[in-house]
Amino acid sequence: MRINVLGAVRAFRDDGAPVPLGGPRHREVLGRLVAAEGRMVTTDTLVDDLWAEQPPARAVGALRTFVAALRRALEPDRPPRTPPRVLVTEGPGYALRLPREDIDAHRFQDALTRARRTPGEVAALGEALAAWRGPAYADVTGSAWAERERARLEELRAEAVELRARLLLDRGEGAGLVSDLRDHVAVHPWREPAWTLLARALHHAGRRADALDTLRRARATLADQLGLDPGADLLRLETDILNGAAPSATWTGPGVPLGPRTTVDVARTLALAGGDALVRSRSDRLAAITAAERTGDLALTARIIGAYDVPALWSRADDSAQSRAVVEAAVRTLAALGPDAPADLTVRLLATVAVESRSADLTPQKRDRARGAARRAEALARDLGDPALLVFALNGVFLQSFTRPGLAAARDRTGAEILDLATAHDLPAFAVLGRLVRLQSASALGDLDTASAHAEAAERLAAATEAPLVPVLTAWFRARAVATRSTEPGGPSPATAAAHYRAADEALRTAGMPGLHRGLLPLALLGLRLLHGRPAPADPRLDRGPYRPWTEPLLLLDQGREAQARTALAAAPAPPPDHMQEALWCLTARAAVRLGDRDTAARAATALRAARAEHAGAASGLLTLGPVAAYLEEAEECAGTG
Repeated sequence: MRINVLGAVRAFRDDGAPVPLGGPRHREVLGRLVAAEGRMVTTDTLVDDLWAEQPPARAVGALRTFVAALRRALEPDRPPRTPPRVLVTEGPGYALRLPREDIDAHRFQDALTRARRTPGEVAALGEALAAWRGPAYADVTGSAWAERERARLEELRAEAVELRARLLLDRGEGAGLVSDLRDHVAVHPWREPAWTLLARALHHAGRRADALDTLRRARATLADQLGLDPGADLLRLETDILNGAAPSATWTGPGVPLGPRTTVDVARTLALAGGDALVRSRSDRLAAITAAERTGDLALTARIIGAYDVPALWSRADDSAQSRAVVEAAVRTLAALGPDAPADLTVRLLATVAVESRSADLTPQKRDRARGAARRAEALARDLGDPALLVFALNGVFLQSFTRPGLAAARDRTGAEILDLATAHDLPAFAVLGRLVRLQSASALGDLDTASAHAEAAERLAAATEAPLVPVLTAWFRARAVATRSTEPGGPSPATAAAHYRAADEALRTAGMPGLHRGLLPLALLGLRLLHGRPAPADPRLDRGPYRPWTEPLLLLDQGREAQARTALAAAPAPPPDHMQEALWCLTARAAVRLGDRDTAARAATALRAARAEHAGAASGLLTLGPVAAYLEEAEECAGTG
């Protein structure tokens, strides 16, 4: 039996005959067990991984059906009532029991490990690389676990390509490498070792001018796209070629398996660029953490985890599974380091837990853990007196400050401290964060003039620091301001406000922030309709994303489907403690009032009282449903508590 996942998920018998694995879900279950590398995966984890949104009521039964079908396919000759030997039940879950050499991804990883230790294994590494048939788990789409595995394996594949090239060049066997390395550089233009190896291969082939041109292009790429100076290896290689010397090895080898500029430092730089670069930065970061953990070096792992101090503004993760993986790595490393760990590393790990534990995605227990981490990181950072550590810790404090509605003023104080520290100590990325936090707080309090001043200041900083995401966010704020002015005499029309929202949404669509983007436009348009007393927009093309449970009741009511609206309202959970909590409580209040649901109206009123002076949804700085007070008063009247 052989299983391949370096490409589409496939299985083959010993005679080469393909195994009929069944449909996409069957292949995904098999792929997920391959990714566990022989470890047991619990039923709950498999259900969560297979159904990213709400699992169906019979998800466990469906999973058991997939497992039973896979067992029949993998062991068709197994006698009835005999235990399976390949896909086994173990404790509360399942595991795949196959030798590592029977799975292509495991063969590849083992070949890379051997080549790191023994240069003579380069031929086997080449064979393992040749086994790749496309992106790993290529037919498993839309699954966070598969995205993580693809990113991890792709990082290892890039390292393997570079290690093989280095070993061959060191042996004087560079023939045929130029084409492969040119393709590699095209896919990974930010990997400095790839450029240096390509230049070495060209020089080895007698193409000195092409080698120097390659190094110049590498310098331009790193400088123009990332703002990085070339590393010592690249500069040394250029000097050697110019002086006619034989180029020395230009890769630091297995002692630094993460590469000099392709892990956290580059990931931090890419994150500020937005778009595809932001998406890539997150996968690079996770790959770097995984690689660091495998070294067993706790201090290195802590530095890699804590080095990604990219300012974070939004309380919903762009990739919640990826964020969970980062948080769990930070928690493991903190526990392993123990109480005697260096204080600065402890602060960075705690701040990472606080920043990556986005409140909209957490269980109550994990929220408590994240808030505790934020408080501890802040206290330690203040004791250390390190401004850079303190602003990172305060970023975590800000993201964990959405404990209940009505805290805009407290968040403004945090934003002001971040801004003051960042300005005084030349931390421009955090100065932008401070401005945006204060913009959100002023927006929540209805102070559009102050919010506009912060927006303009943030845009000036963004222009100076090349932070293209800032104008995307401030465009949303300006659309929110137009929406408010559309309710005033002589103000813009609702259609104009809607056009501003749609234009801002178009820019956000490609910004690499799905946690912010998904569902935002439908919520903004609903808020605009509520400001003008009009029915909810019923366009079926609008993806209401994570806000559907709270928007659905009003949508159904406006369609005359009262019974379904009542059912939807009863099923809606309490809004998560995030940027949109006031908005979602106001939607709950409005639906409860229209349905005469006194109990739900009373719960909404209790939640909203502390936010009476704020504007619903405006804590985001991106949209508004109008003053909270209007929703609160009608909820109190319905509940008889006014």
